[in-house]
Amino acid sequence: MAMSGPKKTVVQTVSVVLLMGGLAWASVPFYDWFCRVTGFGGVPGTATAASEDILDQTITVRFDGTLNSGMAWDFKPVVREMEVRIGETGLAFYEAHNPTSRPIAGQASYNVTPYTAGAFFEKIDCFCFQEQVLAPGETVQMPVSFFVDPEIVTDRDGKYVHTITLSYTFYEIDLPEGYASLDTATTTDLN
Repeated sequence: MAMSGPKKTVVQTVSVVLLMGGLAWASVPFYDWFCRVTGFGGVPGTATAASEDILDQTITVRFDGTLNSGMAWDFKPVVREMEVRIGETGLAFYEAHNPTSRPIAGQASYNVTPYTAGAFFEKIDCFCFQEQVLAPGETVQMPVSFFVDPEIVTDRDGKYVHTITLSYTFYEIDLPEGYASLDTATTTDLN
């Protein structure tokens, strides 16, 4: 039996609303995946190993560190700039300090500029791949190893890039389960 006009309209409307809601829900992880795969929007890629090709040409990599509003840490790159050969593995460090009297968990978001370099900047290992927890007063140096893919020199836009800036922004996240009790104990001791 076929549906009548008003019922059919309601079913179609609900179907469109559900479809649009599903697409909206899936758009964030899809966009994140797309950016990581293509380097779109300055999102660098990840590599499991260093590049096998190392060119005689060099590129300057600058490092930037900022904090999201409300994040109580101090955070900065140890070295602001380095020159690496294209394809060569570079190792840089960022320093974070928790000046508060409570443990704080943080997660770093990152990108590279210019955006055209995102597809060629490859991270091998990075502190940004996992959350970081700093105890009260703790200072740590966190490494990031990377290389610039040699294909940048033959890319239509990439061949004009001579300086890449790697930027991180740390924002506070909820403490992992094991640290929640430490936060409560620290707060209780202070009162």
